[in-house]
Amino acid sequence: MTSTTRPQRADGEATRARILEAAGALFASAGFAEATNKMIAARAGVDMASINYHFGSRNGLYQAVLIEAHRRIIDRSKIEPLATSELPAREKLRQFIAFLAFSISGTDRWPIIVLVREIASPSSQIAVLRETEIAPKLRLLLPVLSEITGIPVGDPALLRCVPCVGAPCLALLLLDSAHSPFDRSAFELPRAQMVDHIHRFVIGGLEAVGEDYRRGSDEPQYR
Repeated sequence: MTSTTRPQRADGEATRARILEAAGALFASAGFAEATNKMIAARAGVDMASINYHFGSRNGLYQAVLIEAHRRIIDRSKIEPLATSELPAREKLRQFIAFLAFSISGTDRWPIIVLVREIASPSSQIAVLRETEIAPKLRLLLPVLSEITGIPVGDPALLRCVPCVGAPCLALLLLDSAHSPFDRSAFELPRAQMVDHIHRFVIGGLEAVGEDYRRGSDEPQYR
């Protein structure tokens, strides 16, 4: 019995992975509304019934694609040991930036494109993404940002810092050297130097926000 169960299970996992990959690529290139189940099934080399079998529904498939996309960009299993380590907060942030900025390489860019599409035009599935992927990872990142800025974890001012950390990394993911509107030489730094560049940029902003917070307001103090 065991000898027949394992191959069936492996085949099912492989089919599910093919559907997920095909759906991710098509949702990225065409959008959720235009990427039909028929297109996804054809690209994955399966029948349309397989989509419902593995994901329950079209919405279930999209939900799974969003979760997989977020995991590929920010893998909790990698950042949790970092967040709970004894490293200084600034070094934790530098390594987190390295994970985020170089999580996607080559032509496999659908995870970032799918997430950008969802953020730009949120669906009902974003609530599940927030609960299953975003919230647990924020609980790991916010204490690091709190230590750098001096802003308590529960303060909304700290939460406003999160996009300012992620945005430069996501921009680097989107503006790859092959298709960037900028001169290619701008992105041809060795990986460690690019990480240090983004890290200095982010730290400068966090320090400024922390200084404003200590003055009694997280609004910038213009002179």
